[in-house]
Amino acid sequence: MSTVDKSQYNSRVTPYVFSCWILAAFGGLMFGYDIGISGGVTGMDEFLMKFFPKVHERKLHAHENNYCKYDDEMLQLFTSSLYIAALVASFFASKACSLFGRRPTILMASLFFIAGSIFCGAANAKWMLIFGRVLFGIGVGFGNEKLHLNHRGAVNILFQLLVTVGILVANLINYGTSMMKHGWRVSLGLAAVPGFILFVGSLVITETPPSLLEMGKEMEARAALQKIRGVDNVDAEFQQIVTGCEQAKQVKRPFKKLFKKSGFPALFISTIIQVFQQFTGINAIMFYAPVLFQTLGFKSDASLLSAVITGLVNVGATFVSIYAVDKVAIGAILVTHLKATGSLDKVLAAVVVVLVCTFVMSFAWSWGPMGWLIPSEIFPIETRTAGFAFAVSTNMIFTFIIAQAFLSMLCHMRAYIFFFFSAWILIMGLFVVFFLPETKGVPIELVEERVWKQHPVWKKFFEDEGKETTD
Repeated sequence: MSTVDKSQYNSRVTPYVFSCWILAAFGGLMFGYDIGISGGVTGMDEFLMKFFPKVHERKLHAHENNYCKYDDEMLQLFTSSLYIAALVASFFASKACSLFGRRPTILMASLFFIAGSIFCGAANAKWMLIFGRVLFGIGVGFGNEKLHLNHRGAVNILFQLLVTVGILVANLINYGTSMMKHGWRVSLGLAAVPGFILFVGSLVITETPPSLLEMGKEMEARAALQKIRGVDNVDAEFQQIVTGCEQAKQVKRPFKKLFKKSGFPALFISTIIQVFQQFTGINAIMFYAPVLFQTLGFKSDASLLSAVITGLVNVGATFVSIYAVDKVAIGAILVTHLKATGSLDKVLAAVVVVLVCTFVMSFAWSWGPMGWLIPSEIFPIETRTAGFAFAVSTNMIFTFIIAQAFLSMLCHMRAYIFFFFSAWILIMGLFVVFFLPETKGVPIELVEERVWKQHPVWKKFFEDEGKETTD
């Protein structure tokens, strides 16, 4: 295997490459908008009266159980259907990316997203809402296929930043449209805007060098790399990309190689990270923040405003906190002060909002970017596409589970649901200490040699690597 180091690569950051970074991460804005928008509209009275009248009736009656106001399977399916659709789409997106390149894949993502916004915004029946969300999900699945760039860590962090920006934008729009007639239609319909921007972007970017090489267009691949890097001398890096593509072609069935003994460490790490990310409870809060705050006794507008504050903190987070403590504190306050009926007093309600904001801030600089960064760093190049698709699919499965189950869990577990998530956070913290390898500064093509084969836990999976047959 080649040992060319990145320090030999010539490059400079040009306006074009910066725009490529933005576009590569722009799927995050669409993803974040979807996360934030659903919780806001499910808290709007007009939306509930039209599609979920029984939930609206429970919301109006003070004697109803605080924790069970929004416990409705179809209401949860409105949120969760997107993620099961994204799960299925991610596999097709990976194949489409290999066959047609990344430009058509991004183009398809934008079209599905625009179509989903039209169906949801114009919905007059539940099936139109759910179908629109499914189209959104297909768009998310295709949109998560990001460009292969040298600065892969920066792009993934940018992706997570735009997820938080998308959530904030959705919360702001929900707050504004809650005061309008048919405001929920505006909230859902405006999802077409990031879809349109992605559509325009897909028409102006060049195809990536690896994709062009896979299609046999070597001259175009070199020219694309020169444009991306902003320099003419790209010989060292281009040769490395050619070598990587040739190695990838030798693996006829990457998913089979992924499940070999030597592929287990990267596969296990990338999938368990996705499980852990969801079991922090972050999406339970991001999906249902307005609903959760209404459960605490906030009025509709106040709950939406609290969600805006949470989203703003998510974007502006600048340091990592120990956020298992926040979950425990939230649970303790609710156990002792929020009963089945009634509401928290204003001081305690404000404390809970602050704790939620602290938790969100902590997530934004730890498990948030980690979920997308780790899978892009730890797979060898020949299984990277298959491995990343597997990681994205795992994320969507568990996002679907949390979205579909949270309101029912809140009803049955009440405040103890926060202790449930706290326990998971402690477990995942220990896992990181003992099992997660460091990949900073390691080229993708050298990850196996420098990372996995040197790790005290995972190196044993490579001891008899020579005995394995190559597909």
